[in-house]
Amino acid sequence: MHGRMMLEPLLISSLLRHAERHAGETEIVSKRVEGDLHRSNWREVARRSRQAAQAFARLGCVPGDRVGTLAWNGHRHLEIYYGTSGSGLVCHTINPRLFPEQVAWIVNDAADRVLCFDTTFLPLVEKIAPMLTTVQYFVVMTSRAHMPAVSSLPGLLCFDDLLAPEDGGYAWPTFDENTASSLCYTSGTTGHPKGALYSHRSTVLHAYAAALPDAMACASRDVVLPVVPMFHVNAWGLPYAAALVGCKLVMPGPHLDGKSLYELFEAEQVTFSAGVPTVWLGLLNHVNAHGLKFSSFKRTVIGGSACPPAMMASLQQDYGVEVIHAWGMTELSPLGTLSKLTTRQQSLPPEQQQRLLEKQGRVIYGVDMAVIDDDGRSLPCDGRSAGNLVVRGHWVIGRYFGQDDSPLVSVDGEPGWFPTGDVATIDADGFMQITDRSKDVIKSGGEWISSIELENIAMAHPGVQEAAVIAAHHPKWDERPLLVVVKKPGAAVTRDELLAFYEGRIAKWQIPDDVVFVAELPHTATGKLHKLRLREQLRSDT
Repeated sequence: MHGRMMLEPLLISSLLRHAERHAGETEIVSKRVEGDLHRSNWREVARRSRQAAQAFARLGCVPGDRVGTLAWNGHRHLEIYYGTSGSGLVCHTINPRLFPEQVAWIVNDAADRVLCFDTTFLPLVEKIAPMLTTVQYFVVMTSRAHMPAVSSLPGLLCFDDLLAPEDGGYAWPTFDENTASSLCYTSGTTGHPKGALYSHRSTVLHAYAAALPDAMACASRDVVLPVVPMFHVNAWGLPYAAALVGCKLVMPGPHLDGKSLYELFEAEQVTFSAGVPTVWLGLLNHVNAHGLKFSSFKRTVIGGSACPPAMMASLQQDYGVEVIHAWGMTELSPLGTLSKLTTRQQSLPPEQQQRLLEKQGRVIYGVDMAVIDDDGRSLPCDGRSAGNLVVRGHWVIGRYFGQDDSPLVSVDGEPGWFPTGDVATIDADGFMQITDRSKDVIKSGGEWISSIELENIAMAHPGVQEAAVIAAHHPKWDERPLLVVVKKPGAAVTRDELLAFYEGRIAKWQIPDDVVFVAELPHTATGKLHKLRLREQLRSDT
């Protein structure tokens, strides 16, 4: 027997339709690449999103086609978000901080038909354009007045001009809620990046969960400023959650320094934000140096990498900003856990509460998780038993884009769990804490860096016999790569020579900070590098 309820598919367009109808005058503010402060609202964003859908159709795009973006947080990027997904296209956000060849590989793997980009990224697009095999149209996300005077790209289109002929009289189509909506790639820490292809259903459910009180607690009275880029797992879902609750949305564009953020926070009376620890370090340094306070900023979600306890304490105690520690990953759309205390935990002594808040937190409904041993057996939730962290849920991927093989594993004989690659504990209250990573990747300022890739480059140097890369603590970036090298007999290679060897082979921000020369590297019984022992050795030597 079925219930007697309406059957409305969970579509991304329904979020925008709701915001347009019930929060149409609520502001959308953008600090644009052009340097000005642009003011719009949900009604205008909805109209231009419909125009964008019409414009992409005029270019020949059909449902399922991918539209790539290389762009900061701004109203045009938001319009593309909704204009593509709402019309059945796939919005493919691309991380411009990756190495150019990697960006080109991602565009080709996604088979993007259109590539939209901010003027900031024109040099990058001009460089990779000859490598792109599927892009038919290059669209600059600006007005006619700010179009580049000269470009090597043929037939360059202007986004505002592209929308101008359209009347916006477009009816969002209805289709299966499991239709693909957006595509985000991992950072390629082991081999090529892999695509996570989200659905309308998974995205809407993720937006619902993100707005819950035990998650980001978004409400219509909030003023939300996502510092996390829209090219980072869809800005952690905030462009969708903001439409769901109909709140004011403020977007900082490329202006992410402490001074610019503080001024925007104050001018627009921002109440809630989200980003990686590096951003908050810059903001705290600015307010500390100038003796400033926040007049409206009340809470922030910090994720991407572990939030230093001192930063958390400073935001909470010195500035009255609640810090919500979060964990997630591209394959989880990305939210998995957030650190919110239960009623019982709020009665604990302050130091115990703080230790809990420094963990990655509890799952929200829609995600389940477990820690397992190497044989797939679940481990007790006692806060001590560390194991491989696995998850499943409504917005967890089942397969990567373009790949038939499933990465899923079984837990106690039950199939359908995604292995995160993290090692963690879960306590009796459900608080999860990441204790290690099963793959030796380095997370610097919220960006992953592959130790294997760095090691392979070092090993290509004629003076290097063996190399290992490990994470070294950094006060600003959380972690930075440290290169440890065994020289070939008789080789006179220097630190500066090795670091210079990386230039042109990898993005500059991924180059190791320092080099340590050793007589030999520790190995396991099977001949693999023993990085845990190496870290201990270097720690004891310093």
